[in-house]
Amino acid sequence: MSETSSNSTDTVLGRLIVEHGLATSEDVEQYQRLLREPPNADEPHSRSLADLLVKHQIVTKRQVDRLMPQIEEHKPRQQIPGYKIKKLLGSGAMARVYLAKQLSLDRYVAIKVLPRKHTKNEKFVERFYAEGKAAAALNHPNIVGALDVGRINDTHYFVMEYVEGKTVYDEIVQNKRYNESEALEVVIQIASALDHAHEAGFIHRDVKPKNIMIAREGVAKLADMGLVRAFSDREAAEAEKGKAYGTPYYISTEQIRGVKDVDFRADIYSLGATFYHMVTGQVPFDGANPSTVMHKHLKDTLVPPDHINLSLSAGISEIIEVCMAKERDKRFNSSADLLEDLEAVKRGEPPTQARKKFDLVSLAALEQTGLAANPEPETSSEPITAMPVFWIALSGWFVALLLLLVVFIVANR
Repeated sequence: MSETSSNSTDTVLGRLIVEHGLATSEDVEQYQRLLREPPNADEPHSRSLADLLVKHQIVTKRQVDRLMPQIEEHKPRQQIPGYKIKKLLGSGAMARVYLAKQLSLDRYVAIKVLPRKHTKNEKFVERFYAEGKAAAALNHPNIVGALDVGRINDTHYFVMEYVEGKTVYDEIVQNKRYNESEALEVVIQIASALDHAHEAGFIHRDVKPKNIMIAREGVAKLADMGLVRAFSDREAAEAEKGKAYGTPYYISTEQIRGVKDVDFRADIYSLGATFYHMVTGQVPFDGANPSTVMHKHLKDTLVPPDHINLSLSAGISEIIEVCMAKERDKRFNSSADLLEDLEAVKRGEPPTQARKKFDLVSLAALEQTGLAANPEPETSSEPITAMPVFWIALSGWFVALLLLLVVFIVANR
């Protein structure tokens, strides 16, 4: 077995052992460190993670054997010409991502590979290539760049820029929440990325903390174009009508309803939900299952973020609340407007676009309750020119009584 193949197997095995509760991540990391050390004279053959874990009775050989089919499924089926696979970076239901060396340019890249179980499904294959093409159409410093997409035998692959760093989700888990200035820096960059995508005619549809990478130099990059759809793709919109595509904690209300004409405002909602999670340390709506969470997005009132994190400025809270308006017409009119407000708050100025939305919402509410008749302020400097109806009626009765009294006195003289 080659060193690369061994490293890939060890990485996958370690993750599966932890996921199945057979050992702690600390145990696995300890023996992975041992693998990088020269072998002892008394254990010259214990040079794989499985060997070490079995030898030290962390797991049994039978447990490792049971995991082998899953390990094989996670390994790349073959080397992709021009690239040398180094290790598995992560995996999900729709794809596995590997770290690889691009031999021609001597640089690291990330290669996304479609899992074997999806290669016979035309819809999955089409979506995989659509992701690559959409990413290739976008050229922005805050979007993970696409380099190549192709197929070698039964392996469908998508080569993209490798971002060395962590996701926003990783940082939330480690630090609980971002401070306001740090969150602003990240969200401004992602809003800029979305503005570029929207101008190019694409909706991301899955903006969330796990899809925002933070490179070592602090640059934020929007990743995972798996749900990207072109505004003009009416065929896809019709086919997806009535289906909820997105991640429950951050999904927009219109995506939940499965409306056909989902547009850029869905991304604004999801970025607002992500922003909320970053500055409060908790998701906007939580529940026992995805259905409950999505129902809350539709029906429950959002707890303002500055009610949870009291140190937040009013401007940040206003921006998030407008982003997450349940009716999309009450959100920002464009990602450019959102970006304008984010930059304003960063400069210490009020978010004028958000406040316009708040004013319109307040006016509509007043009109609905019949109270939009320009009521006098409590501390008005203007003279009072009208009396309440109650006092007018009372004064009328008083005048009438006086007249009756006068008539009575004259009649009895």
